[in-house]
Amino acid sequence: MDDRLTIRIALGKHEHVAALKDGRVRSPRLTLEFVEFDPLPGAFRHMVRGGDLDVSEMALTTHLLAHDFGKPITALPIPLWRRLHHSNLVCLAASGLRGPKDLEGRRVGVRAFSQTTGVWIRGILATQYGVDLDSITWVTMEDAHVAEYVDPPGCERAPAGSRLRDLLHAGDLVAIMGERDVDPAAVRPVIPDAEAAAKAWSAETGIFPVNHVVSVRNDLLDRYPWIADELAKMFEEARALCPQTGVAALPYGLAPNAAAMDLLFDFAHRQRLTPKRYTLREIFPLSEQVAAGSMS
Repeated sequence: MDDRLTIRIALGKHEHVAALKDGRVRSPRLTLEFVEFDPLPGAFRHMVRGGDLDVSEMALTTHLLAHDFGKPITALPIPLWRRLHHSNLVCLAASGLRGPKDLEGRRVGVRAFSQTTGVWIRGILATQYGVDLDSITWVTMEDAHVAEYVDPPGCERAPAGSRLRDLLHAGDLVAIMGERDVDPAAVRPVIPDAEAAAKAWSAETGIFPVNHVVSVRNDLLDRYPWIADELAKMFEEARALCPQTGVAALPYGLAPNAAAMDLLFDFAHRQRLTPKRYTLREIFPLSEQVAAGSMS
């Protein structure tokens, strides 16, 4: 008889979680029942709107909003997806934009104002390039995953059925951001030498942006307090089976990612996503209990 607890979980198609999905990493206490979402952000929305997932990869800004609106989920400091964002803000190749300051007074598109990539890019525009974010009209494709959140002034919704790329090519938008895989056809980064600029910014600040963490239902944590630690150990074991290159080589846990996540919380507050500036301990209350000895 199998006495392991079965939990429903949704994760992206990352190499560093592949060993969880294919069964190479197993737990004597847990059985993971995987639920696939394509695209993955559907899992975030499903989780925060009361769906039947027990555990989900979660956009960090979405979790921040979920916490702000009292959703019964808790974040674990296990960054599953991250990237440098400077090259993700693009304009037409023939655009007259000379750099980020030229965005002021113009219209810029993003999938959702609360999208974590957009929060990172806007924060970088403001702090590194001195862009007045309030001078820009932010054109969004959809609402936030957290239904109660209302976009701040300065945002407007694009016509139903429209796409970021189509609006850019039609001239309705001067730039777009938040596309996970930027198709280079007919576009270029708004930030000059974007990849080099991103690496220089990361080296100077010591920050590699975090986009996704892991969220767990509170009632599950209440009934089975050991779950957070068990999950953390499983994620660590799966990551150890992945080639340690690139993002997969970056550590899990709160301490090594604190500066990046703290900066995102600051950006979110300054951009009026949250009414207060949250602390790491408020969002990751179990960080000291998770996988003692491997995460801190």
